[in-house]
Amino acid sequence: MVGGTLVTGIQSPQAGAPLGFYLPSPWTLSATQGLSFITFVCYVASSASAFLAAPLLEFLLALYFLFADAMQLNDKWQGLCWPMMDFLRCVTAALIYFAISITAVAKYSDGASKAAGVFGFFATIVFAIDFYLIFNDVAKFLKQGDTADENTADKAEEENSDSDSD
Repeated sequence: MVGGTLVTGIQSPQAGAPLGFYLPSPWTLSATQGLSFITFVCYVASSASAFLAAPLLEFLLALYFLFADAMQLNDKWQGLCWPMMDFLRCVTAALIYFAISITAVAKYSDGASKAAGVFGFFATIVFAIDFYLIFNDVAKFLKQGDTADENTADKAEEENSDSDSD
């Protein structure tokens, strides 16, 4: 991969590379993928099987991001903003998991529904941590870009100024 993977969600950028060039780190994808799969299995075995589409979809999206990371699709599809796609995936997944987990725990009384709800709450926490880390990385990256743009503008202004006005 290009650059090393940070402990947070986005791989470290090279100088001058656009933010859309980077994929989220594999450990966050593996954690969300594992929790999504466990939650999916619990919903399949429960009487709350109407909710199994959300964990299945999230599992497949995390699998896609892992595949994109393994096949280095970020190098081939540089026009996509990978961190923003992962951020939106995490935000929507956290909200959906939270809603279906509350419903599964409150409305259904079988053990598999309760287990699915508990794993859904764990998944909500992991997704919330993931989108918080992604947001911090994107904000840090944009601040670096702003300071670089300001430095470039200041240098250009100094070059264009008339210093021979003695």
